[in-house]
Amino acid sequence: MTEKRSLLLHEQEKITEPGADNRVTSEWSYDRHSFMWNGQRVFLNSATIHYFRMPRAEWREVLVKAKLAGMNCIDTYFAWNVHEPEEGQWNFEGDRDCGAFLDLCAELGMWVIARPGPFICAEWDFGGFPYWLETKPNVKFRENNETYLHYVDLYFDRIVPIIRERQVSAGGGVILVQVENEYGYLMDDAAASDHMNCLRDGLLRRGIEVPLITCVGGAEGTIEGANFWSGADGHYAKLRDKQPDTPKIVTEFWTGWFENWGGPSAIQKTAPLLEKRLMEVLRAGYTGISHYMFYGGTNFGGYGGRTVGSSDIFMVTSYDYDAPLNEYGRVTPKYAVTKKWSYFVNAFGAFFMESEEIPEAEISPRYPKGTSIRGRRSGDQTVWFLESHLDERQTLPITLEEGRTLPVALGPEQIVPVFDRIRIADDVFLTGGVWIAGNEMVNGERTLFIVGETGQRSVVELEAPSLRVISSSMQLLLDHDPESDVRRLDLFHFREPGTIRLEAGGVPLRIIVLDSEAMDRTWRIEGADQEQLRYAIGLDDVDILPSGQVKGMISDPDRSIMLLGGWPSGEQMLTGREFIYRDALAESSRGEDMYDNHATKGTHHQQLPMLPMPPRLSGSPDVSRVKLEAAAQSPSGQPEHFAEYGQDYGYLLYECDFHSEADGTSNLILPDLQDTARIYVGGVEQALVRQVGAAAVPVRTVKGMNRLQILIQHMGRLNFSPHLGESKGLAGPVHLGGAVQDIRRDWQAASGIVHLDEVNHLEEHPLLSRSITLDGMDRAILVGAVSKGLRINGIEVPLEGYQDWFSFHTVDLSLYLKPGEINTLEMPYSSSPLNRLELILYRSEDELTDWRMAGNDALLPKQWGTLGTFDESADPMGTKDVVQYGGNRMASPLIDRSYGQPVWYRWKFSRPNVPEHYQVNLMVRLTGMSKGTLHLNGHHLGRYWQIGPQEDYKVPVSWLQEENELLVFDEEGCAPDRIRLLYDEPSRYPWVVIE
Repeated sequence: MTEKRSLLLHEQEKITEPGADNRVTSEWSYDRHSFMWNGQRVFLNSATIHYFRMPRAEWREVLVKAKLAGMNCIDTYFAWNVHEPEEGQWNFEGDRDCGAFLDLCAELGMWVIARPGPFICAEWDFGGFPYWLETKPNVKFRENNETYLHYVDLYFDRIVPIIRERQVSAGGGVILVQVENEYGYLMDDAAASDHMNCLRDGLLRRGIEVPLITCVGGAEGTIEGANFWSGADGHYAKLRDKQPDTPKIVTEFWTGWFENWGGPSAIQKTAPLLEKRLMEVLRAGYTGISHYMFYGGTNFGGYGGRTVGSSDIFMVTSYDYDAPLNEYGRVTPKYAVTKKWSYFVNAFGAFFMESEEIPEAEISPRYPKGTSIRGRRSGDQTVWFLESHLDERQTLPITLEEGRTLPVALGPEQIVPVFDRIRIADDVFLTGGVWIAGNEMVNGERTLFIVGETGQRSVVELEAPSLRVISSSMQLLLDHDPESDVRRLDLFHFREPGTIRLEAGGVPLRIIVLDSEAMDRTWRIEGADQEQLRYAIGLDDVDILPSGQVKGMISDPDRSIMLLGGWPSGEQMLTGREFIYRDALAESSRGEDMYDNHATKGTHHQQLPMLPMPPRLSGSPDVSRVKLEAAAQSPSGQPEHFAEYGQDYGYLLYECDFHSEADGTSNLILPDLQDTARIYVGGVEQALVRQVGAAAVPVRTVKGMNRLQILIQHMGRLNFSPHLGESKGLAGPVHLGGAVQDIRRDWQAASGIVHLDEVNHLEEHPLLSRSITLDGMDRAILVGAVSKGLRINGIEVPLEGYQDWFSFHTVDLSLYLKPGEINTLEMPYSSSPLNRLELILYRSEDELTDWRMAGNDALLPKQWGTLGTFDESADPMGTKDVVQYGGNRMASPLIDRSYGQPVWYRWKFSRPNVPEHYQVNLMVRLTGMSKGTLHLNGHHLGRYWQIGPQEDYKVPVSWLQEENELLVFDEEGCAPDRIRLLYDEPSRYPWVVIE
């Protein structure tokens, strides 16, 4: 007998699903196959959704979309820095009320996987740690450091009770709690055990009773999962070897990827490829999956992180992630793929959770060249996975046992299930190479949904006693062997749904035949009991209101809409136009004017009201030019980083004066810079520094006294790195003079010269070397893609916490170099081309001193004017020329479309009057702007930077007021004439009540 492990819950207030209040004994348990609820196997299908990446007003709709897609669980992190932004100042209200989020999940019948960290990664600033934690003496993160653990305990004291009170044992929905996050990327289990066990015990001491899980790295007494996009088989094998008696789950299945400023769009994981990867997960034997992300959301405020791989990978404000639900909560082609797969798993999950993979030697089907096959078996039932390796769509034959040959339609690289005598009802078996996206009782009939591409022919065999066709809405080709109980059906997938009714041994059987587009618009809507189960086919999107009312979006009024199941008005098929007309009549009956100017009441010409245009921003906003001035002397005399200054996000201005002997150009050396920086000398911008870690920037100086100003935007702390807790902004001394060398070229190897800015294929990591000289300097920094094993003059340079995947380091070489001599730099070849490897040289004695600083408060708008207002005191160019722009007189810097210094712009606009039949999403497009921040009615909408890939920025409708204020802070003061508010494309389609 397979070992079963369980959590036996209290007997007085038991639940059959989260949020229910049924007084029965309930048990959450597991064995090596799957998790179980009250003895029933559960395929854990979880949507990763972060409550802190959207306004609270959007929670319900996003969670409902997850449930409609077939999810039975929600996976969420808890972000420490969201709840304790300043030490001791806790916030669990409004958008940060994570307890309310968990309660809502339970109310909607969804379980929860809780991931409290304290480290979460998530492309979230500092991996979720609060900024002030960096200031604690001798703190070291993610290890058994006394200071760190002291504050982790204080965090756990706050966050764990919120989770504990909502476990299934307390009537809530929390079924699993995760210990830390991805610790295995740093070290193996043995090295990690002390810290992981410490955090595990911290959860147990505070009353966590549900099973504990980990991802990427394990801990004793926990269930380990795997995080990946591809390679399902390899990850499965590792989990099976480590923990043979636990269910195999994908704790993060990466549906897309994040984006960074100046990087490419993350659209490489296409919908067809997503379908293939999901089938690989199922084929491998996993019985739990968390879709990371199912809905990504937005990095509002300063919360977007920074990740590894280069010196300037800062997260964009959107965390759309190319996920199934986009940043605005709209369905995408990936949502359709995930929904179809989830409905398939829902229909046959019982089989897959009991199945075992069929050994290669026992594979019996015969299949054509260019394909491969694997299978899973449970008892006498089998599902084969036929995979195409061809470059075009084809219909191919497969021969099963007893010579049963069936055609199977396969797209390029697609994996299609082939059912081999799968039981779909008592004494009813199905064979066929088709997608079946539903198999359950609907309105008293066993109902199957069979899906294929438009125009495709599908063949299925049904085996049952006394099988007969009752009716069919489509032409049906039948083949019946009178000597057997097998009937062969040829089905054709049209744009219009087809219905076939049969009877098998007295059991009513209904087959709904859909093409892929109709399947994309098919929605399974659960009720309080099985009799209230409903399906809607033909709606582009669906929402379920708290009242239970179902609304649907209709983009094509001529499309047929089919309702199946327990609808108040019964099962029916109408066109979208008829639904719209019926809804308009319902509004009219309440005395509301729902007609346009050409409509005639009481006729079929009645219309829903048109959607008005989005709010219009005036071409002439109010303007407040920022006078860069730092009056506060730095206590240390040197630049202080953000945490030292006591500021979490935003901007710091650094300022000092220095003397130059002559006009000319010198290098400004920034040995420790972790954010983008604008450099000004004499009020004139010299450079925007993008590549950070350390930098050498040429600046123009004049003879005599010069004023240096450095404006730094906090671009997000490392969220995933062996070196968490970097100092943001400037830290430590700044120098004038020195030199910088790009040293990617001319490395010596045994095979000859190697240029590391080119593509190379060097095997076995040969040792590379090159010579460097100090040229009279006494300080040297190597910054860029440094390889482990770096040596200077034969001495290895320690690289603490080095990981191959990190691929970016800033290394001080000063103590290893010999002044006045030729020095030899050596390191093993790792990869190429490298995007950066620089040697920065300078002298200690050239340090700049007496720094002054200013933070966010000094950069706030002081006085508002119009675009024609000109402030002589803010004219760094010394010019009084003006130009005409948009009907306003403007200062001469706008000749090049820019003030050349930071500017605030302000617009006022009214809340759009949106008819109730539309659900709009609003965004702002910042064409022509440079870099800065966005603010709406006191809400920080996030950073922007017009170097791509993000172009539009979310404006949550729930944050609008009757009268609104939009503020844009632009670092260059670019002309705002092309900024505009837009609706997303689905906003233009109406929503109607379906019941």
